[in-house]
Amino acid sequence: MKSEGRFHARDYISRLAGTGRYHFTSREAQDALGVSADAAKLALNRLARQGLIASPARGFYVIVPPEYSALGCLPADQFIPALMGKLEQPYYLGLLSAAQYHGAAHHRPQETQVMVGKARRPISCGAVRVAFIVRKDIARIAVQPFNTPRGTVLVSTPEATAVDLVGYPQHVGGLDQVATVLQDLAESLDPDKLVAAAETSPIPWAQRLGYLLERVDAGDKTGPLKSYVGANARQATPLLPNAPADGAARDDGWKLLVNADVEPEL
Repeated sequence: MKSEGRFHARDYISRLAGTGRYHFTSREAQDALGVSADAAKLALNRLARQGLIASPARGFYVIVPPEYSALGCLPADQFIPALMGKLEQPYYLGLLSAAQYHGAAHHRPQETQVMVGKARRPISCGAVRVAFIVRKDIARIAVQPFNTPRGTVLVSTPEATAVDLVGYPQHVGGLDQVATVLQDLAESLDPDKLVAAAETSPIPWAQRLGYLLERVDAGDKTGPLKSYVGANARQATPLLPNAPADGAARDDGWKLLVNADVEPEL
């Protein structure tokens, strides 16, 4: 009886993969196998021990094809869309993970960075790591789809990525790293779309972003953003948040207190 159950479980995931679907829920497996929840769990655990499937989240499984057997899971961008769809939560790949899609490929993060509307625990699945970072007003953030081997994934646009990098420096290695990535993103930035992206965030983010873009010789992208800051910034803000700014030089164009030396990598 056990071997028969194992056969049916393997057949189930083979049929799914044959249709191009590489994810399923425990309930879907139970219904397809026609067994109890406990029996389905045992069958899935056997497949997991064999490295044929993995479970990035409770009750959610992915099929691990041979090319990813060493990884022990599907790459995050191949299952995050399905997982967030199951959870009915908005998401997008952001920060360094988004920057990769826009040409900053050498800034590979150790974990996939996923922006979400409310806090979620990180994922550890085989060698795959996923960090979830809360982004206010996530529904307003501009995203675009990218193709993956298992479908499409939503990624913040270059402009939205630039704004987020400045807003979450602690998640990308600090301002030096932010400036380094902005160097790579600069060519992809549209000045008008940059203002639209800035409107989804606190005004100090726009002030810091404009200064950093000029710092990496991308001042040609900042004209509309500087006008936006001039019209909306009510006070000077420190370049490095939560750090002393007494005696810092002032950049009047961006209404910024330059309380940190930023050195992007060449």
